[in-house]
Amino acid sequence: MKGEYKEVLKLEQFEEAKKRVDEVILPTHLIYSEAFSKECRNQVYIKPENLQRTGAFKIRGAYNKIMKLDDEAKSKGLIAASAGNHAQGVAYAAHKLGVPATIVMPAHTPLIKVEATESYGANVVLAGEVYDDSYQKALDLQQEHGYTFVHPFNDEDVIEGQGTIALEILEELPDADVILMPIGGGGLISGVACAAKLINPNVKIIGVEPEGAASALAAINEDNVVALKEANTIADGTAVKEIGDLTFDYIKEYVDGIITVSDYELMDAFLLLVEKHKLIAENSGILALAGLKKLNEKNKKVVSLVSGGNIDVMTISSMINKGLIARGRIFTFTVQLLDKPGELEFVSHVLTQCNANVIGVEHNQFKNFARFLEVELRITCETNGESHIQSIIDAFAKEGYTLTRIN
Repeated sequence: MKGEYKEVLKLEQFEEAKKRVDEVILPTHLIYSEAFSKECRNQVYIKPENLQRTGAFKIRGAYNKIMKLDDEAKSKGLIAASAGNHAQGVAYAAHKLGVPATIVMPAHTPLIKVEATESYGANVVLAGEVYDDSYQKALDLQQEHGYTFVHPFNDEDVIEGQGTIALEILEELPDADVILMPIGGGGLISGVACAAKLINPNVKIIGVEPEGAASALAAINEDNVVALKEANTIADGTAVKEIGDLTFDYIKEYVDGIITVSDYELMDAFLLLVEKHKLIAENSGILALAGLKKLNEKNKKVVSLVSGGNIDVMTISSMINKGLIARGRIFTFTVQLLDKPGELEFVSHVLTQCNANVIGVEHNQFKNFARFLEVELRITCETNGESHIQSIIDAFAKEGYTLTRIN
């Protein structure tokens, strides 16, 4: 706790927002996770907003904002910029309330998000590489056509809507010690942190950002909003070069710390979520889960938000494969063998003794030109983790063979 908090939004405002969003949201009750609890030595509860209508939490802020607009603002039509989930939230809310909407999305937005946004009747314009580029395009269109802008994070009505998550968390788990939230532009964590502190000033709010797009951490370190040179991360939904000035004020006031995670750590958390909970989340949606291992707190009740689940099948496949490698479940190596009968059978015997299941073999007689009497064998096998991999390496070393790890 930092001390006495100035009240930017009042608890009554979050409660009124909750009544509005209850018209469209689905219940996403906390799920206790033995797997993630064991990984970080805390009692971990998952808040699965990936199961929300439109597949992400964003519908809360978008619907609250649009519901509060007057008839004149609605009549102008809406415009928004989004990397995906805010787009669907705005499109859904606009469709439900009978308001036309145009959404500008980055050119490389996953097709599943583009199609989902269009399915709600919104006009989608693809422009720019990341959110910040799309935002500029949306501003141009707003000026040209007179649309009403619905900002994805730097708006108090949007922040108010996102903060309804805190009310649900603390109603279910009033003695929560820590709440982890992902950070993109900062609207989600601003709302959740503010509402949570108004209910319980002692609860810790920790933000999690991708290492390649840590704009909130950069702003805190500089004590001013700064623009990153690039936003490079697989977590496309949080690839924001610059957080909002409004959200920066909220983060400074209410957030207790920010940690960053690598793409490697995201893949690791993705696989664990799929394997242990049978839940699918997008890359940015698992930031708060990936951040659990970096918490200094131990033996605390921790709530971690899964913020969205809008991910295409090809990306799911890629994430699972990379997650298997990240967790030591797939082991690929090469070994130099004498070019004589029986060597391949011997390698197979050692792997069998180590209970490693071979899923790929490449035997190349022409690979090693330096030593004409040797060939290179490349093997991929299923393993049970890093300790299992080390036991395989040790078993071959005992027989005089050196393995070269490929992944």
